[in-house]
Amino acid sequence: MKIEFTKMHGAGNDYIYVNTLKYPIGNPEELAVAWSKPHTGIGSDGLVLIGPSEKGDFSMRIFNADGSEALMCGNASRCIGKYLYEYGLTRKTEIALDTLSGIKVLHLHLNGGIVDAVTVDMGLPTDIHAVDLGTDYPFRKGIAVNMGNPHLVIFTDDIRQIDLPAIGPILEHHPLFPDRVNVEFAQILAEGRIRMRVWERGSGITQACGTGACATATAAAFTERCGRKSDILMDGGTLTIEWNAEDGHIYMTGPATKVFDGIIDTAISNT
Repeated sequence: MKIEFTKMHGAGNDYIYVNTLKYPIGNPEELAVAWSKPHTGIGSDGLVLIGPSEKGDFSMRIFNADGSEALMCGNASRCIGKYLYEYGLTRKTEIALDTLSGIKVLHLHLNGGIVDAVTVDMGLPTDIHAVDLGTDYPFRKGIAVNMGNPHLVIFTDDIRQIDLPAIGPILEHHPLFPDRVNVEFAQILAEGRIRMRVWERGSGITQACGTGACATATAAAFTERCGRKSDILMDGGTLTIEWNAEDGHIYMTGPATKVFDGIIDTAISNT
């Protein structure tokens, strides 16, 4: 079976997007692993499926590069907004996206009929608290934040000194987080600007993480390191995050970029 796909990225966080209204997929876990490989597949951080929804306008399912299913991805949600509008699946500029973390509202920013940025209402951050990682870990303190998926934010004075490939997988599997956790290291650069690097559960080092940027901004405001609005500078680009004082919601604004369209045979999953 041949399937049309689109590769897109949000601040360097790249996924393979498939419209399942046109191409139903029965084995996304397997295909996510095969297609995400950089040398024998397409190369990506995972597979995103766009589908119908009884609760919203469309639905989103995300499968990481290791085949595990993610609850939410901010960067992927922005790219879906661009995909839906530019491929003619909707004319709406405000879209209700059904995710495993609930309905997320996408506000599309148009420039000459092209979606060049999207603001996502990420909802309320929950379970915000300080954690003690224990004496067996090089970083003793962190801030836990749930953005529909679990995050651990660790502030550091010099992010360049972080050996992310070594410490990332250790903290992802910390016993405080039985379902694993996304790990963000953050350095306050100046008022309103934060440098961040991320280790995503199920994918490893990625260029950016939308929910991770939201968690980092939340943790910075919670610990009074920054105000309620921050620019989060990641390896792949910058996102603007606002923790709205009136409704308590997190609003994430950032780019969405199409890389290319392609056709792939599902038989690749057997190689």
